Amino acid sequence: MLRNLKSFIELLKKEGEIHIIETEVDPKLEIAEIYDRVVKKGGPALYFEKVKGSKFPLVINLFGSARRMNLALGVSRIEEITGKLTEFLDMKMPETLTEKIKMLPKLHLLNKMTPKTVKHAPCQEVVDPNPNLDEIPVIQCWPDDAGRYITLPMVITKDPETGIRNVGTYRMQVFDRNSTGMHWQVHKDGTAHFRKTKEMGKKRIEVAVALGADPVTIFSAVCPLPFGIDEFVFAGFLRGEPVELVKCKTVDLEIPAESEFVLEGYVDVDERRVEGPFGDHTGYYSLAKEFPVFHIQCVTRRHNPVYPTTVVGRPPMEDGWMAKAIERIFLPLLRTQLPEIVDMNLPMEGAFHNCVLVSIKKSYPQHAKKIMHSIWGLGQLMFEKMVLVFDADVNLQDSGEVAWRAFANVDPKRDMVFTDGPLDELDISSCYELYGSKVGVDCTRKWPEEGMKRPWPPDIVMSDAVKKRVTERWKEYGFGGPVQK
Repeated sequence: MLRNLKSFIELLKKEGEIHIIETEVDPKLEIAEIYDRVVKKGGPALYFEKVKGSKFPLVINLFGSARRMNLALGVSRIEEITGKLTEFLDMKMPETLTEKIKMLPKLHLLNKMTPKTVKHAPCQEVVDPNPNLDEIPVIQCWPDDAGRYITLPMVITKDPETGIRNVGTYRMQVFDRNSTGMHWQVHKDGTAHFRKTKEMGKKRIEVAVALGADPVTIFSAVCPLPFGIDEFVFAGFLRGEPVELVKCKTVDLEIPAESEFVLEGYVDVDERRVEGPFGDHTGYYSLAKEFPVFHIQCVTRRHNPVYPTTVVGRPPMEDGWMAKAIERIFLPLLRTQLPEIVDMNLPMEGAFHNCVLVSIKKSYPQHAKKIMHSIWGLGQLMFEKMVLVFDADVNLQDSGEVAWRAFANVDPKRDMVFTDGPLDELDISSCYELYGSKVGVDCTRKWPEEGMKRPWPPDIVMSDAVKKRVTERWKEYGFGGPVQK
């Protein structure tokens, strides 16, 4: 398993998955434009050796393809993790000696999931009690952004009552050399810690921000885990070995020992400042709004750190590939709640919260409508604006088949369900902030019990015997090359 960011960069070099740019580039817009052109064409990660105004190099587009996501997570296919998680979730109390023996590897895995605390760490090789964010090559992504943004942080807080840790990725607008915005949206776990701190009468919540670590730990901070689940524990599960943590120098928090930079400080519960606009993953600018302010008291770093960043915008972008990995990994968790689900697809064009496609083993009339309402009640899937439900035999990863089934199978009056509910804070379509209308679409074959008064026609499919004969004689037809199917 990759130990830190630099080991991941070295792996990408070995695999031909990173491009080194030696000439000096401007962190204001120029890096973002280079990245946007590369990521849209499925290009490599980018390593900028010379960033104007900073002595530190910068890396971007680390996760911007299916192959790099696999390399980051140490698998050949994401489905390997899906299978591992399914097996783990199916774990039952053993009753026989044989079952107990089979349980031992899983118990060993549980032990590996727990973070390990160390006394000395690379991320604290240099300690600067006079922080200056201007020294770090933080970029401006889009022309109308309010300024420079830290876009790939691991923001660490603790529940002030229980001490349970949360690690989240929230954008951070740089206000000056030692303060940033903290984009804690109302539904996020970091906001819950902030809110509880204020309710308890405390004036400050301590915060640590880690920039760069091993790729699995970075990815885990992005994952939509259930509230109260430690992201570093999940990273240990994915890594197969514990994440090493070290105690901060000035706040009572632990950070990944292999981080590149660490920002230590606090957020005052009574202080807010206008943050934004910001070119967001929706492809539109999110509007300016007041958010909490993060004050940095200390910066620690490696001797020769690399600054990791990303840019979000109109899909496809790097975050879209991370979202597709999340979709695959978390499918088993969804099935624990809704076992009839066969597959799920969150199209990149839906910006993760605008549309979800689901296929099910349909067992009773109006089953699709049950699934719609269930999805709107599950974690961050509550934000989905459109839920389209298909039969089990539909390949949700084939956009052509999805469109064909939806367009052919749906009677709008009968099959569309409209309701109101929470929306992602970044949604631009609703007349109101945080909530609006939703639609569920039943794209399944309709049964007589659902009021279908005509026979549902069968799919047009060639017989297996004819397909076999044509396959065997393909070269006789003079086509040559691989058999077309």
